[in-house]
Amino acid sequence: MPGAAPFDAAITGIGMVTAAGIGTGTAWETIVTAEGTAASPVPALDGTPSAIGCWIPGYDPIQAIGRRRAWRFDRSSQFAITAAAEAVGDSGLDPSTWDGTRVAVVLGSGIGGAASWEKQHHVLLDDGPTSVSPLLIPMLAVNMSAGYVAMEHGARGPNLVTATACASGTTAIGTARELLRQGVCDVVITGGTEACLIPSIVAGFSQMGALTGRQDDPSAASRPFDADRDGFVPAEGAAVLVLERAADARARGARVYAHISGYGASADAHHATAPEPSGAGAELALRAALEDAALAPDTVDHVNAHGTSTPLNDAAESQLIRRVLGERPAVTSVKGVVGHSLGAAGAIEAAVTALTLDRQLVPPTANLDSQDPRIELDIVAKEARAATVEAAVSNSFGFGGQNAVLVLTRA
Repeated sequence: MPGAAPFDAAITGIGMVTAAGIGTGTAWETIVTAEGTAASPVPALDGTPSAIGCWIPGYDPIQAIGRRRAWRFDRSSQFAITAAAEAVGDSGLDPSTWDGTRVAVVLGSGIGGAASWEKQHHVLLDDGPTSVSPLLIPMLAVNMSAGYVAMEHGARGPNLVTATACASGTTAIGTARELLRQGVCDVVITGGTEACLIPSIVAGFSQMGALTGRQDDPSAASRPFDADRDGFVPAEGAAVLVLERAADARARGARVYAHISGYGASADAHHATAPEPSGAGAELALRAALEDAALAPDTVDHVNAHGTSTPLNDAAESQLIRRVLGERPAVTSVKGVVGHSLGAAGAIEAAVTALTLDRQLVPPTANLDSQDPRIELDIVAKEARAATVEAAVSNSFGFGGQNAVLVLTRA
């Protein structure tokens, strides 16, 4: 909402389910170590040309959410429920005592329950329509992750899922902040989730040439900003934040990781899958986010980049960062470790950015062995960097020319 008075939404809880680890603490430690991509062969992709991904083999839905519920939910909803439970617990809020009518849920997802859809399509072909699960529709519908999280926590306020491709998680968090600013609710459970490491989806990305060809070296496959980058590593995962008004968080003595202080969104209106080469469309979102936060570009200390490890995205994004923010910010891409989780990516990156502000430690970009000489930025590589970070930007861009940017500030 550019032009409005600055508004800070406090992040009081974080939950993460990623290939870097299940739980925020474990994921953070893996990301700041950045020894390589957390990728490996994915059993569901066995026999396909692109068979590696950042999947989460250690995730046990029965242990995480219980047997009676696990079988009814798509994996994407399972991740969302698990991450939300951690985030709500971390916030110190008690769903048994809060006014559920003042609690909203806003999650992002690019594809929804694609794994359930593909599985049941095989059932349809093999066994006929009467064998298709009656739970197929609530498993596959993109809105159900938010619906199930609301059911878990008695959140009866606005409930929605944003679908802006790989910007979905960032769009969700920006939308959540607007609900708080408008006074529609007092607490928002927000973030993103995705679980579509399945043959049809991965084959689609592979056929368009978006994926890495380093199938025989998974740990080195995702290489944001590296001269030898050749495509992204698909991933699954989720991250959820609990947002409150900064004044409300202070009043109850909550721990605050960071503030969401600005949000901007735009469209390239250029191409279905390729970014606008100069980054002009994304620049609109970045400048809007800075204006919303009432911050000058030269005050930004850190950028958590979209940094997909594709030749086109990294080139366009680096031009954008240098043009608007200059060489000052320390830049990183966590996709070097966790891969590209599509609609969940922006939420995972917002969570990591909040932790960066809280801990004053910038994670490195994994596998950055030889920085592309055309990318003239201060990209953190090899090891985490202790730094004074008062303001940070988290970028997300998606197919269809979707752009979404968050500005986070130190609490």
